[in-house]
Amino acid sequence: MPSLSDLVDNFNDGTIGPDWGNSYGGVSESGGVAHVPCTTGFAGLQTAYAWTFAGSSFFVKITSVPDGTGATEAYCGVLVNGDGAGTRIGFTIKAVGDLLRMQSDSGYFDPDAVEIAHDPVAHAFLRLHEDGTNVYWDTSPDGSTWTNRRTATSPAWIAAAVDTCALDLSAHRDAGTPDDAQYDLFNTLSNGDVIPAAATLSAQTSLTATPSAAAHATAPLSATSTLSAPTALSARAGALLTGQATLTADATDTDLPEVASLTAGDWDLYIEQGSTFVQTYTVVDDPDFTWVGWGARAQIRSAPADSGELLLDLTPHLAIIGAAIRLALPATVTQTLTRNGVWDLEVYQGGTVVRLLNGRAVVSPEVTR
Repeated sequence: MPSLSDLVDNFNDGTIGPDWGNSYGGVSESGGVAHVPCTTGFAGLQTAYAWTFAGSSFFVKITSVPDGTGATEAYCGVLVNGDGAGTRIGFTIKAVGDLLRMQSDSGYFDPDAVEIAHDPVAHAFLRLHEDGTNVYWDTSPDGSTWTNRRTATSPAWIAAAVDTCALDLSAHRDAGTPDDAQYDLFNTLSNGDVIPAAATLSAQTSLTATPSAAAHATAPLSATSTLSAPTALSARAGALLTGQATLTADATDTDLPEVASLTAGDWDLYIEQGSTFVQTYTVVDDPDFTWVGWGARAQIRSAPADSGELLLDLTPHLAIIGAAIRLALPATVTQTLTRNGVWDLEVYQGGTVVRLLNGRAVVSPEVTR
């Protein structure tokens, strides 16, 4: 029973993937986004009815909404459909009236639905999550800072329909000129591409670096390593530095503008509850680089906001080993994790703080006790 927390797509490959097997109405991918036609017919980027929303969390960016001119009804939606007609929960952006609707429908209707004025900037990202007790409707301008817009008791069908839900990113209008709704960054803030940005290095050199939000993972297993091999992540502090590596030259300096200006890599933790978890994050640009003199810290929280609940402090389980930072969680520690969250990894020296990685922390519940 796949969780909607595990569905990830940045729509960059130009092809509707197999996870969206129930798509209809001429949806397509191009220009790094998913296009859902908004016509007098119906269209949607839809998964099969084989997913679960129970205990799940997902978000998506809405890059373009339909134009309501000439229509009495024009909308796009982000809805989880249950296995009963009109049983669904999520968001609808109503182009006629510019409203953002947060709904939990039964028979296509929610008498307690909440509607607010839609702001395409403040509400660029929409997030829906369920914790076994409540459902939360959140919005964000950037996918990192979230504002809760509605909280309601989880309807019973969410727990009952553990593997018969479908996610539907849809659009429709009753009149007016056809256009489309555009969706991007489903459960990821990484587009998987190099994002150009000049970053001038120290005064010792005129070399520039082109940072990119990049994190690469490999898990080499030898014939004798079986379960003991740790996942090795090449984390380049958000940048691929060329020429002479710059981190070594200033590794003991507390004034590091060329490092502090780099973008953190997007990296999700997938933690199996009750199992030992080990990952190593290594700077690979310079064989002489070392993190000696730096400290490292990391946490998992329910949300990045100040109100986010601390789920696990990772800092006591971090070790700096030369150019690598090793995270090792004993099984007794992962056993305490019961909820998904978000995390980041920072290094610091004096007053300089650099975020290396950030992303989701996804917990796979343990079955064997």
